[in-house]
Amino acid sequence: MHVVLLGSAPLLIQSGLTESLLGRYEILRLGHWSFEEMNEAFGLTLEQYLYFGGFPGSASLLGDEARWRSYVRESLILPNIEKDVFEMFRVDKPALLRELFSLGCSYSGQILALDKAGGRLGGAHTQTLTHQLNLLSYAGLLSGLQKYSGQAIRQRRSPPKFMVHNTALMGAMGNYGFAEARADRSHWGRLVESAVGAHLINTADGDTRVHYWRDGDDEVDFILERRGILAAIEVKSNSVESHHRGITEFIRRHPETRKLLVGSEAMPVGEFLRRPAEEWTR
Repeated sequence: MHVVLLGSAPLLIQSGLTESLLGRYEILRLGHWSFEEMNEAFGLTLEQYLYFGGFPGSASLLGDEARWRSYVRESLILPNIEKDVFEMFRVDKPALLRELFSLGCSYSGQILALDKAGGRLGGAHTQTLTHQLNLLSYAGLLSGLQKYSGQAIRQRRSPPKFMVHNTALMGAMGNYGFAEARADRSHWGRLVESAVGAHLINTADGDTRVHYWRDGDDEVDFILERRGILAAIEVKSNSVESHHRGITEFIRRHPETRKLLVGSEAMPVGEFLRRPAEEWTR
């Protein structure tokens, strides 16, 4: 007999389950639906997946964007925050957590120091924001990626790179419709980068860590770290050639790093989204 306990978020695992079933359970992660799953089940194109994300329940509403946006906000996001997070953990400032989530969605794919984020959120304390960002990450909504430095203390002190776990959150919480998002090259680039980052977060196994790297003007979109193996991933969302100075500098400092340019002819975005994160660190 197999007993399976289903919950709407991994927060149940964080609060109580590990103590009550000590040594008698195995955690099987069922994350957000991937591009391959949404494509096979509902026929979503790559562009549709980049904007509408991986929520299977909303797939039938893609033809009515207002209804789709309302469904994602009211039936998925709000219950996840107000029931899963608020009922599992004590949250002293629930309004602040909602505002942090909204800010994080608008800044997905960008680095923003928490003290600056606090200034945008009415002077919220950095420690409070760190705690709430961790809760949102546990809930499978929003993470703050840490800078790779090789030293845990320096990583924890680095400004986070906000990253949604599902690009549907950006579309539902933002002001861009599908057509407007495609027309804005800058915004579409952040959607592509966020889709890549979300895919890495959702498919990374327990031994794999997802970071970013930046030193001055040099930056790498994502650094995968798994059992001492590093992979540097740069996302290319348009046909404009780039010298990728950041990834070149990172590899100079870490010569054994594996290099991957997502969006290039050698690795199209759609092909990358069909492969798990650990494949790049084997």
